[in-house]
Amino acid sequence: MVKITINDKLLEVPEGTTVLEAARKVGIAIPTLCYYEAVKPYGGCRLCMVQVTQGGRTQLTTSCTYPVSEGLTVSTESPDITETRRLMIDLLLSRCPGVPELQEMARQLGVEKPSFPEGKEDCILCGKCVSVCHELQGAAAIGMVGRGAKKKVMTPFGEFSETCRTCGACEFVCPTGHIKDISAISGKTAKPKLSEFNECLNTRGNVYRLYPQAMPSTPAIDRENCVKFLTGNCGACAKFCPADAIDYEQKDEKVSLKVGSVILSPGFQPFDPSVYTTYGYQTLPNVVTSLEFERILSASGPFQGHLIRPSDHKEPTKIAWLQCVGSRDINRCDHSYCSAVCCMYAIKEAVIAKEHSKEPLDTTIFYMDMRTYGKDFEKYYNRAENERGVRFIRSRIHSIEAAEKDNLRIRFATESGEVKEEDFDMVVLSVGLAPLADAADLAKKLGLDLEEHQYAKTGSFSPVSTTREGIYVCGGFQAPKDIPQSVMEASASAAASTEALAEARGSLTRSKELPPELDVSGRTPRIGVFVCNCGINIGGVADVPAVRDYAKTLPNVVYVEDNLFTCSQDTQEKMKQLIKEKDLNRVVVASCSPRTHEPLFQETIRDAGLNKYLFEMANIRDQNTWVHMNDPKAATEKAKDLVRMAVAKAALIEPLEQVMLQVNKAALVVGGGVAGMEAALGVAEQGVKAYLVEKTNTLGGVARRLRSTWRGEEISEYVQSLADRVQQHPSIEVFLETEVKETSGILGNFTTTLAPQNGNGSPVSVDHGATVIATGGREYRPSEYLYGRHPDVMTHLDLDEAIVRGDERVKKAQTAVFIQCVGSRIPERPYCSKTCCTHSLDSALALKAMNPDMNVFI
Repeated sequence: MVKITINDKLLEVPEGTTVLEAARKVGIAIPTLCYYEAVKPYGGCRLCMVQVTQGGRTQLTTSCTYPVSEGLTVSTESPDITETRRLMIDLLLSRCPGVPELQEMARQLGVEKPSFPEGKEDCILCGKCVSVCHELQGAAAIGMVGRGAKKKVMTPFGEFSETCRTCGACEFVCPTGHIKDISAISGKTAKPKLSEFNECLNTRGNVYRLYPQAMPSTPAIDRENCVKFLTGNCGACAKFCPADAIDYEQKDEKVSLKVGSVILSPGFQPFDPSVYTTYGYQTLPNVVTSLEFERILSASGPFQGHLIRPSDHKEPTKIAWLQCVGSRDINRCDHSYCSAVCCMYAIKEAVIAKEHSKEPLDTTIFYMDMRTYGKDFEKYYNRAENERGVRFIRSRIHSIEAAEKDNLRIRFATESGEVKEEDFDMVVLSVGLAPLADAADLAKKLGLDLEEHQYAKTGSFSPVSTTREGIYVCGGFQAPKDIPQSVMEASASAAASTEALAEARGSLTRSKELPPELDVSGRTPRIGVFVCNCGINIGGVADVPAVRDYAKTLPNVVYVEDNLFTCSQDTQEKMKQLIKEKDLNRVVVASCSPRTHEPLFQETIRDAGLNKYLFEMANIRDQNTWVHMNDPKAATEKAKDLVRMAVAKAALIEPLEQVMLQVNKAALVVGGGVAGMEAALGVAEQGVKAYLVEKTNTLGGVARRLRSTWRGEEISEYVQSLADRVQQHPSIEVFLETEVKETSGILGNFTTTLAPQNGNGSPVSVDHGATVIATGGREYRPSEYLYGRHPDVMTHLDLDEAIVRGDERVKKAQTAVFIQCVGSRIPERPYCSKTCCTHSLDSALALKAMNPDMNVFI
């Protein structure tokens, strides 16, 4: 190590370090345009001049080429240095007056305009591109040619270079943007690597993160395109990496694990709409898939959340969505199924697109059937149409034609049979969910059966169990489904997979080691404030930089920064580091809701040594920018108020101690239908006591009135078998004809009083740590359509029971009519009941099986 002094700061640096490298290590900025860490410096731009003194001799020299030595004294700021740098930037700006990078650096050095006659060049002859091409890439495709004023960068003899591999390194390092088209060097068309995460709407490097919030948030090297792996040259990333983390010799490793259960959740792949040649996907630039449109709208996407179309980056004023692309189609894709998610994401995209658009935006959704059967989905659909102005046209589109100015023409037929034409700025193809390309290979390796569409084969009564015992499935590999359903299946598969492993529970667990808590008692608050943009949820409305700067003025605040996503893993790691570096003892995050993110940030500050309760959140999204999206100025001021209040509270909070309480290892399940019985069995099979309460005298609930599933599986047999298993299980205690009278307690420790109906018997108290509410629903009993007044008008469940008992009225009926959505999708009950359509089809087929001559209408 060598001891030197820079600007009166004594430091030790490794021998062989240059003055510029040493200065950068201690945060001293020295301007430069020609320096590049991965190649040998040569001081071409002369902007990095410093004053060095050693042995009583002082001189001006380029810091990028001057090596440190014992006792060296360096000054990076002096009148002579400032004047020299101004002269050099003046000369460079005179040669290239139109280069924005030079203009900005000149302003920083105090030069507003050049003093010498202005040229028309945009190359400062720094030599970076030549050095990179020769030293790193080993290509020597370009070089310095000529002398004096005629010196320039060019290929040998001005011909296309055969050694250029169009890697783009020269373009990347050029500080002035002189190299704009590397095909002029090689004569070959460069093909940039497109970002898979952004659906190939922009490019990425060969060293990249898969996506901004990747877990783990670690960059990877693209071996297939990296020059180091292809030729053995370059290796720049290893030279740059301060952690010395680059290992070019690293190989994939095979790891063998002994497990008792397997859960498969490999997902699905979006349908590729290029098979629909009449839609012009990949030939008409403004025809995009729904996933591509999601990336366009995303703040971390290719256009930073600005709604623009790919062809000319102009904001569209009219967008159409075409539904069922790759779904419900046996002619062009052999996907007869509904993909379950497309209707809702199209509505969501249309609504959000209107919010992103600066000008009024016309949004139209062309659909076959609008399937909005999830919780509150129908209400969202109605709001989109009635309040947000989204147009819905029932029509399946055959083709998209090119129109003027890269617009797109759609010809469609209305429900009345009228043929119309409309032009749109963009068309979004609502692509369905397709099975994985390697699904068959995966199933073969694991010994599983797949159904006809290449999804995992499961049964109606065990939807997460595959055909091989001990292997479970959830999410898109089981069947197309949305996120809520995937989450529920994930929980179900986790429960099912651990039932057989109950005895081994806890045998391989490890406790997380935490650093000792810092003692902040009696210390002045040192508050760090992190203001989140939340993509454009906050930053697209409020002036986040203004909020950040305001937070800097608040009492006890010693550090403030704003982040694109404060909840991302890299920001969490940065927060831990800053807590230590800045000696923070309170943390405030101004972002979204503490309901969802407070535990994450509390865990982060605890990992950094702070008590988890020395944290406060300001909800500037849910309570501010989402509410005041049309008033950015007011939203900004309110955000400042919320941050000020959070900081004031943070200054007063003190550490709290958590108290460990024992959890009562029992569960109360309320409701003895199919859901309740399965829940009780799931708990009991894992070795936990279960109390099952049913208000009637029989287990099974509504399912006892059902005949069969649409697959033909007998429901009554399943229900009876399930009830027998529940009643015979030693860890399940069943209370029939019983209701919950009252409950008290806290998380993990509840006491509930159960009261027999009709006063037959004494109330019973049970202690339990969790409660599962599975009280189910009931069939709507209509007052319309003569129900209750005419014997031949019946409900679905009435019909099922009539079919099972062989009712003569049903057998002899000549015509049957099913009326859908009775009691559903109306103002009083604005939701789809989800089961009725499939139930009607199943019942209709059952009637036709009984009497093939019967007329059936749905």
